[in-house]
Amino acid sequence: MNFGIPKEVRPYEFRVGMTPAAVDALIRAGHQVFVEHDAGAAAGFHDEVYRKVGAQIVYSHHEAFGRADVVVKVARPTSDEYSDFRKGQTIISFLNLAVASPDLLEALQEKKITAIGMETIEKEDGTLPVLLPTSEVAGRMAPVIAGQLLQNIHGGRGILLSGIPGIPPAAVVILGAGILGTNAARAFYNLGAEVTILDKNIQALQRIDTLFQGKIATMLANPFNIAKALSFADVVIGAVAVPGGRAPVLITREHLKTMRKRSVFIDFSIDSGGSAETSRPTTLKSPYFMEENVIHYCVPNVPAMVARTASYAIANSLLPYLLLISEKDVEKAIKEDRSLARGVNVFKGKLAHPNVARALGKKPEVEL
Repeated sequence: MNFGIPKEVRPYEFRVGMTPAAVDALIRAGHQVFVEHDAGAAAGFHDEVYRKVGAQIVYSHHEAFGRADVVVKVARPTSDEYSDFRKGQTIISFLNLAVASPDLLEALQEKKITAIGMETIEKEDGTLPVLLPTSEVAGRMAPVIAGQLLQNIHGGRGILLSGIPGIPPAAVVILGAGILGTNAARAFYNLGAEVTILDKNIQALQRIDTLFQGKIATMLANPFNIAKALSFADVVIGAVAVPGGRAPVLITREHLKTMRKRSVFIDFSIDSGGSAETSRPTTLKSPYFMEENVIHYCVPNVPAMVARTASYAIANSLLPYLLLISEKDVEKAIKEDRSLARGVNVFKGKLAHPNVARALGKKPEVEL
């Protein structure tokens, strides 16, 4: 089987779909891997390293797609890449089709593509094995980002996250007790911030209470408690998601008006639409804006700031699925592994994922 790794074309996307170690594993299994020139350079993986493990370096985006049965990339395809799609091939990436431009779905359907969303590969227990490590990375980056934005030079409140003796620490409110929210909570707590985490799932809150031995406050995520928590926060983290669907909007403009002036809101849900009424995607070059006197940080690809770590995280978790696909072929692998089947957004051009379909106001065209 032939795998293709194109260079990412979205602005400020420095990650790569497969590391040299993952490529090595596929080649040892008897497959060919075509890596576009400099695809991994920004993450510190240069062409020569890929060559040494047996990959073939190609010098055009079109060839990286055109020679591949399976294309592995990080960001969802852009409109400039649609013409590179080869009929009937498989594309694996973070897709977030629920909030993508409709023409992406049209292009996938026209070329009868099987599109697997890394963010929707899901185990029986609800774990998202490929999204999980990237959520860990993003969560652990949260205090780094928040600490900078709280500084006066960025328009923040001029607060030190940890405080010092005699001066209280920053109040951090996290919406969502999943993997990202839990890692953010740990990172903020370890710095000495005062952390409160909200979730609608009481079992998730019980897990947080046990994990942190009662040292992090927990609240049930209902409208009353969300409004209350936002009113005392110096930093708010949006970490809610629906696999394949649009993120729920939990923060309204009216909420913002009650928040502390020049407080910070980091919306990690922006890649699936955002958890605030006022959120809109930003970039790593221009990452934040002010709305209702609240600093909004809405970068969809935060892990790209640490591209080497993030690329390893993706490749390590995705590799078992790639090896299964390479051994069985795509259709048989999907039938054999239910986790992979749940990750299929489009199967041979037909809409397959229930949450994606629901978010788009459609019905699944095929059941896997």
